[in-house]
Amino acid sequence: MKIVMLGTGYVGLVSGVCFSDFGHEVVCVDKMPAKIEMLERGEVPIYEPGLDAVMARNVQAGRLSFTTDRAAAMEGADAIFSAVGTPTRRGDGHADLTYVMAAAEEIARNRKSFAVVVTKSTVPVGTNRKVEEVIRRAAPDAEFGVASNPEFLREGAAIDDFMRPDRVVVGVEDARAKEIMGEVYRPLFLRDFPIVYTDLESAEMIKYAANAFLATKISFINEIATLCEKVGADVKAVSKGMGLDGRIGNKFLHAGPGYGGSCFPKDTSALARIGQDYAVPMRITETVMAVNDAVKRRMIDKIVDLCGGSVNGKVVAVLGVTFKPNTDDMRESPSLTIVPALVGGGATLRVVDPQGRREGEALLPGVAWEADPYAAAEGADAVILLTEWNEFRALDLSRMAAAMSTPVMADLRNIYDRGDVLAAGFAEYAAVGR
Repeated sequence: MKIVMLGTGYVGLVSGVCFSDFGHEVVCVDKMPAKIEMLERGEVPIYEPGLDAVMARNVQAGRLSFTTDRAAAMEGADAIFSAVGTPTRRGDGHADLTYVMAAAEEIARNRKSFAVVVTKSTVPVGTNRKVEEVIRRAAPDAEFGVASNPEFLREGAAIDDFMRPDRVVVGVEDARAKEIMGEVYRPLFLRDFPIVYTDLESAEMIKYAANAFLATKISFINEIATLCEKVGADVKAVSKGMGLDGRIGNKFLHAGPGYGGSCFPKDTSALARIGQDYAVPMRITETVMAVNDAVKRRMIDKIVDLCGGSVNGKVVAVLGVTFKPNTDDMRESPSLTIVPALVGGGATLRVVDPQGRREGEALLPGVAWEADPYAAAEGADAVILLTEWNEFRALDLSRMAAAMSTPVMADLRNIYDRGDVLAAGFAEYAAVGR
């Protein structure tokens, strides 16, 4: 199959590279010449473990290419995927569909033969019908099909998620388009990975419902963690006891400083707005969002209390600022709430993150960036563990405590054992829900 991927952001680039690894001919298109030039040099503009090697292999095999020329790319395409951005619209919380509709108009102008137009971006229910209307209005005689194919990629594990998915969801109602989508995903079908065919609206809703449910699990366990601190329970034991129930599962039951990233904040907000538009309030989702905001503020209070009631004049080492490990993504990261609050409180911040500096320098002004956690902790009054990178899971705690002015730690990811930390020389240790 010949596949065109419009947009080389996180979803578009990972999907395009992985489709080429299936054996398809893939052309990734972007309007930004600098990004295309970078990709043609073999450089990956995002951090995703293993993506550079898979990309290089398929470019070398002649299956993967990059261009800014949309018209040339679409020539003879069997499937045209739209993977453009759908950021939260300012003011009302809706997903901004400007780029999705612009892509649909370009497809209408440049498509020459039958192709299935596939929305890969996360879009509100009803968007694919609107895409079909836009194309039909711009090219009344066009022959095409429309499909909704939401992504379920975890940053840091995206290649494995694409190659070994829990399921592939395809919303499609045109027989010819369904046949093409079956060929696109044939390598997964042959390996018995589930492919769920639905109507367009159900496919769109599955994405929002799935992300909102996962966000709900995170906010739920964070509320339980707050209660655990009050009653003397250990949220790690509670999470383990809950997660062993097959009806619940152990994933997304890890207490911490709240969820972030490109999906959960945006998708919960969009689902809440969709509910309001249809007079079906998503009360659980709205509460999940409120709890997540409150959790971030509670982490600030926890750090301030650890520092004796004020961070003014204190030197604080922050380990990790990306929203999760194995990514350079800073979008909606808890650090974007916590770090500025500490700076605003008069603290001097030293920050360490294996991949976060590239975006973090612009997003976190007023902090000093250090190369390693021990340099950051030198003479510090507190160390805050904010992102659970592997580099921070086996710290030499004795070395760190000895280097600090006031050896206290706020472990907001519950990585360490309180007894071990205190035995290493720390005077105080604060975790979440323990």
